Amino acid sequence: MTQAHAGIVTRRCTEQRWLIDNIIRSVGIDWDQPRTVSYNTPCGPEANADFAGIRERVKKYADISPAFENVARRRATKARAAEDAGEVVTARNNYFYAAIHYAASQWPHDENSSKNLTLNAAKRDCYSRYAQHADHHVEAAWVPFQGKALPGWLHLPPGHQPGDRSKLPAVWSIPGMDGFKEANVALYGDRWLARGIAVLALEGPGQYESAVNGIPVSVPNWAEAATAVMDWMAARPELDPRRIAVTGNSFGSFFGTLVAAHEPRFCACAVASTCLEPGCHTIFEEASPTFKRRFMYMSGYTDEHAFDDFCKTLTWEGHAEKIRVPYLCVAGEADELSPLEHAERLLQTLQCPRQLVVYQDSRHSVGNVPSANLGPHPQTLVADWIQARFYGKPFAPERWFVDASGHIEKTPYER
Repeated sequence: MTQAHAGIVTRRCTEQRWLIDNIIRSVGIDWDQPRTVSYNTPCGPEANADFAGIRERVKKYADISPAFENVARRRATKARAAEDAGEVVTARNNYFYAAIHYAASQWPHDENSSKNLTLNAAKRDCYSRYAQHADHHVEAAWVPFQGKALPGWLHLPPGHQPGDRSKLPAVWSIPGMDGFKEANVALYGDRWLARGIAVLALEGPGQYESAVNGIPVSVPNWAEAATAVMDWMAARPELDPRRIAVTGNSFGSFFGTLVAAHEPRFCACAVASTCLEPGCHTIFEEASPTFKRRFMYMSGYTDEHAFDDFCKTLTWEGHAEKIRVPYLCVAGEADELSPLEHAERLLQTLQCPRQLVVYQDSRHSVGNVPSANLGPHPQTLVADWIQARFYGKPFAPERWFVDASGHIEKTPYER
């Protein structure tokens, strides 16, 4: 393994670059996943035009970073002008939008180049300025880890300030492979803050800014990070150490599972849009080749054969059996990145109170199908489930299947 990130070469990325460009030209920037939707959601409707313009602008892979960066610059300019005019809310909103766009512009960069570092600095600057004007307390969170630090942002619900010893329930919100911490708490109407729950949006080993800071992804690193993050959260006077949960989305579902397995002080775990296939063959060998290239950067590998051997270690097997706290998994029936059978097998393996919710016809990003529109809203379901665990409400260990009419078929798990 090498810690240098430059020079990553994967066979399919090289051989299929022309195909990726043609697919993007045909179906747009969301060819591999609904990235503009997921980035737009925390921003709200005012940013809709930004993402519509980016979708129109991007015609090939090389267009992605410049398209987001240009919009980020425009929003940052608006924010500074509003700030100078004393228009705090307008400044706040535009700094938030700019941070999201700068973060999105980092995604195609799979090395710690000067360009990636510049974009990262611009993202941090805009988000820090947003935090100064936010309608709730937001602060930079640096969790000590192996002589470095894991990067995050701590959000307290409106009306709460640091050091007030209010003993709030809290979640560590883990993004996915292509997600980033700045998008994990919405500008307005956030599902956690609205429920009086504090949020530590933090990138673990290998994720976004952790990769920039030279902290690679690995199962041992995530096991170690679980304790480091819990120690940091439990030491905060505002947070209740008995009511801290972990939640993860997409590849964060795998990371969140490892966290719950290796740190028993987390009181619950909820994951969605799963990446639970041991070895990750489907996402790395059958899906868009950009997934594999991105994860090679996250793990510090430049040699594809060495990375293929490393992938064999990416498994919940031998870890998930240790989980004893309540566990929720929300998955799509037609997940194209991690077939449902792997989530099913994990839930059968668990030896803790557990619940699996499967949405009919949904792909990896759970939603945008009749079952999610007419049945329980997936993100709302996760938030309500976590909140119920904070207050010790019992639940039945069941597999739910939400069909296209919104009807839920419930099957009990054997105790």
